[in-house]
Amino acid sequence: MSDNPAPLVPAEGWHVMHLYYSVDHSQWSLLTESEQRQAKTDLSELVQEIRSHKDTQLLIFAVATPKADLGFMLLTPDLHDATHFEKRLTLALGPDVLTPTYSYLSQTERSEYTTSSEQYGRDTLIGEEGMTEGSDEFVAALKEFDERMVHYLKHRMYPVLPDWPAICFYPMSKRRAAHDDYNWYSLEHDARAKLMKGHMKTGRKYAGKILQLITGSTGLDEHEWGVTLLAKDTLEIKNIVYEMRFDEVSARYAEFGDFYIGMQLPLNELFKRICL
Repeated sequence: MSDNPAPLVPAEGWHVMHLYYSVDHSQWSLLTESEQRQAKTDLSELVQEIRSHKDTQLLIFAVATPKADLGFMLLTPDLHDATHFEKRLTLALGPDVLTPTYSYLSQTERSEYTTSSEQYGRDTLIGEEGMTEGSDEFVAALKEFDERMVHYLKHRMYPVLPDWPAICFYPMSKRRAAHDDYNWYSLEHDARAKLMKGHMKTGRKYAGKILQLITGSTGLDEHEWGVTLLAKDTLEIKNIVYEMRFDEVSARYAEFGDFYIGMQLPLNELFKRICL
């Protein structure tokens, strides 16, 4: 019998870990120059190993504020693999050099508010655009929608994340206190879907400027979702978050955790940035 545990893989989607560390420079300074070089080599080789693992991605970034020095975003199917890689990343530069300051566990997931083909045909093509059901124009538009949704769902569940320089992460939840007039979970599904439709419409305005990944964490971590934004310009991150605050779904129902801003860098440049 194998000693390896059975894989712990979701029925669909991947596990996602956001990991943040501070560097203990006093511990780092205790290492000789040779030991420091070897530690950097060890981390570099570990990064290559993780990135070569099946269906696994690892983003590495310097954190822009003293909340942390170094951050990783790890996506991989098996929770055993994710935890194994996380422990090794923590120790890669030597015992006590990296101190965890924040972490977040979530999973890629579908949105329960995704528009179905039937809804799009009824509400948009017929209701808004006045098409006739079954017409050539209607059939072509519905086919285009279905193809677009296949791509959208694949990105939600199995994303390929770019090396855009700016990365923002924050957790969020929907209000649910019994005494709160704006309890998200007391709303009917249709009401929630209508609110989310407007919210997603705002997000689509930033296509090509922001890559947004929403991951679910209900039962996995403190909040209910993790939001990762990748951009080429921090102004676009600021703009999308600010504009979405005015959507009713955020203004009335959203609660946010801390925001973490990082900069994706090659490892040799990252080492310089965090003074190693």
